[in-house]
Amino acid sequence: MKQSVWCRKLLFVAMLLAGGHAIAHHSHATLDQNDVRVLTGTVVKYGWQMPHVFLKVKAPNLEGKLVEYSIEMGNPPSMAREGWGKESLKPGDVITWQGAHDKNKNRAYASAEWVEKDGVRIGTDSGEAENTVVSPSKDFSGVWTRDDPGGFKPHYLPPTDWPYTPMAKALVDAFNESQNPALACKDPGPPKSTILPYPHRIVRPDANTILLERDMLPTPRVVHLDRSAPAGEPSVMGHSVGWFEGEQLVVETTNFVADAWGSHTGVDSSAQKHLLERYSLTDGGLGLMAEITLTDPVYLSTPVTFKHYWKKLPDRELVQAPCTLESSQLWIEGGYNE
Repeated sequence: MKQSVWCRKLLFVAMLLAGGHAIAHHSHATLDQNDVRVLTGTVVKYGWQMPHVFLKVKAPNLEGKLVEYSIEMGNPPSMAREGWGKESLKPGDVITWQGAHDKNKNRAYASAEWVEKDGVRIGTDSGEAENTVVSPSKDFSGVWTRDDPGGFKPHYLPPTDWPYTPMAKALVDAFNESQNPALACKDPGPPKSTILPYPHRIVRPDANTILLERDMLPTPRVVHLDRSAPAGEPSVMGHSVGWFEGEQLVVETTNFVADAWGSHTGVDSSAQKHLLERYSLTDGGLGLMAEITLTDPVYLSTPVTFKHYWKKLPDRELVQAPCTLESSQLWIEGGYNE
């Protein structure tokens, strides 16, 4: 596979991880949008997995030959917003779907614009439709998602204006999406984990603890309001302590381990990483402004400060699904060299 194709293909992985809002919005360039077909077949496999969901269906092709189609879909959180779940399909289900076919007509690979089972279209109702009430937050608790002014600005490339050390500059200059730790089912810690557009949930389980949880991140960040709490072993999440300065929540995090892409897309972090985050409620409790100051002398010659905005969502449970190397490989193979 040529390097340019590999980079383009893996860029779609980043787009997928950033979260689409429909089944086939971030489809591979190898799909022919002028060859949209309606097919019927039997489900062989339905994997509710990260970094994306793949569906295997045995169906006849245009020549009438029974083949096994691979159908590319979105990531679990984006599909859950469309009403999908891990029990939506099972092996043996007979389905009809519409989607773009692969440009290689001999290859059984397609997208899915919609899927029907027993005459009922799956995913036509939003998974969040049951609770559309957005209640203002008074103590930072609730479900939040990135919503930058003017629209979410995705982070598919390393920042161009950060004060990199020579070591970091060499890393950034050699940036390639094949380095994405998500392809190995590894979750970077903050601030990279925080700036992804997955919904976050802030929970106040007791007077001394704040939990920062996120869709598709099985381990929450624990913020200790008791600043004497022991740090424990270093980790990608680090050790976070918090306090209030007026109405602002301040979180300081240290005790990290070296982390691939732990600072940003394409920017690793070291055990010397230090974070200072300031959270402020805005818009009457319907918005949350986060200001992050990142210090890491291994990769940054001086600290950097950046901001992002979160908007309040209806309360709901977070979406979790296992990441599998098989799913990552299927997505990679989807962008094969034509």
